[in-house]
Amino acid sequence: MAELIDLTIGRLLEQTAKRHPDREAVVYPDRNLRYTYAQFNRLCRRTAKGLMKLGIKKGDHVAVWASNVPEWLTAQFAAAQIGAVLVTVNTNFQSAELDYLLKHSDASALILMDSYRGTSYTDILNGLIPELKESEPGQLQSDRFPFLKTILFIGDKSPPGMYHWDDIATLSKTVSDTELDHRMNSLMSVDVINMQYTSGTTGFPKGVMLSHFNIINNAANIAECMKLSSTDRMCIPVPFFHCFGCVLGVLACVSAGAAMIPVQEFDPASVLTAVEQEKCTALHGVPTMFIAEL
Repeated sequence: MAELIDLTIGRLLEQTAKRHPDREAVVYPDRNLRYTYAQFNRLCRRTAKGLMKLGIKKGDHVAVWASNVPEWLTAQFAAAQIGAVLVTVNTNFQSAELDYLLKHSDASALILMDSYRGTSYTDILNGLIPELKESEPGQLQSDRFPFLKTILFIGDKSPPGMYHWDDIATLSKTVSDTELDHRMNSLMSVDVINMQYTSGTTGFPKGVMLSHFNIINNAANIAECMKLSSTDRMCIPVPFFHCFGCVLGVLACVSAGAAMIPVQEFDPASVLTAVEQEKCTALHGVPTMFIAEL
């Protein structure tokens, strides 16, 4: 068992970026997107400053409803750097399930993509919040979701009432590195930083509150069991919204300085192509992913 790590997620990424600045951290081969650990840390800090400018405070709940897109990864670390609690949203959710989660989690911000496998997330959201279309970005007033104020859109053009993800880069320019460092210095490893919802087999799903300490040490022990090092490259086709993706995949890699090779949505051919092209040494998956039809 690895020695327990008493760090916040922001500091973990910072330490890894200092130890392995030129090692690849994130690679999306189908997007021709590559970040070293130094580049990824800078990107996450810029995003964190943008989220601060949006008024997101320590302890605020930020929900993410998207597949394994690069913005999901950035949001995971940026939210942690400012002490916001990341609420993971299942990509298969429909209207009733999203309604329940947003109410139950008291989410003050929601980051979403346009659609997933034929389900329009924007249509679902507008159906739940008809007043969104008439709202100014960041100033939502909803009787149904009184805590929810800010919607961030990942896609080509943001619908009415939503900020576009790219707005964060502009907003970040008015927040200094000193302000971000002050926020990071106020955080503790025992602070709740992640809310993951159970399956709800015999009842409604329950939000499990997890701290920096919880998930970093879970990830680090998985990395040790897998004997991961900074020379490894892990293909991650399992969903980020699940602990398998965002903890046992993403954070395990960061704890070891390994490269993350995410696959946006599981597809056997895409996974095999990524593994071959990027010379992956590790691959996550559940049994049904590895069953091939002959």
